[in-house]
Amino acid sequence: MASVAVQCPRCQFSIEDIRLNQGEFTRCDRCASAFEVELFPAFFRRQSRSAEAELVLIEGESTCFYHADKKALLHCHSCGRFLCALCDCELHGEHFCPSCLEAGVTKGRIKSLENRRTKHDSIALTLAIAPLLIFYITIITAPAALYVAIRHWNSPPSVVHRTKIRFVIAIVLASIEIIGWFFLLLFLLRVFSGRANL
Repeated sequence: MASVAVQCPRCQFSIEDIRLNQGEFTRCDRCASAFEVELFPAFFRRQSRSAEAELVLIEGESTCFYHADKKALLHCHSCGRFLCALCDCELHGEHFCPSCLEAGVTKGRIKSLENRRTKHDSIALTLAIAPLLIFYITIITAPAALYVAIRHWNSPPSVVHRTKIRFVIAIVLASIEIIGWFFLLLFLLRVFSGRANL
């Protein structure tokens, strides 16, 4: 596909020569955030060619809901409106009009469109690290962190590609905290049993 200059969605830094519609994430040179760039297919067509091909030439032919002078090529899978090639938004083999695609993003009407996920690795890591400031809370949060890390090990990661390093760190820290509690309780049992024998 073509390549154009786009801005990073996080820091607004202009990035030249991005590969478009490849299904691959690109990293920003300034803030190192990963993002993917997708453009409508009509962006790559020549204006004169697409305009000639879509003009309604035969009376009685269906026209696009959004462009009355353009020939309808297909219909929206969500609302059924007729669409021209310019308005067609294809997603996982289904075709949507721009308003249904926007509703799918904002209201979650399109189940296959996912724009956010729960970051279970961050939750597990927070459960393992945050309570270290008040150690006695780790008796509850360490097993919780271990549970979340193991339970969601194979869950889909963040929409932006991430490694499993947070899960690994959470498992290691939670295991150390649990082992620490085990030895602390063992020590306390010995101390109290020694006092009881006196």
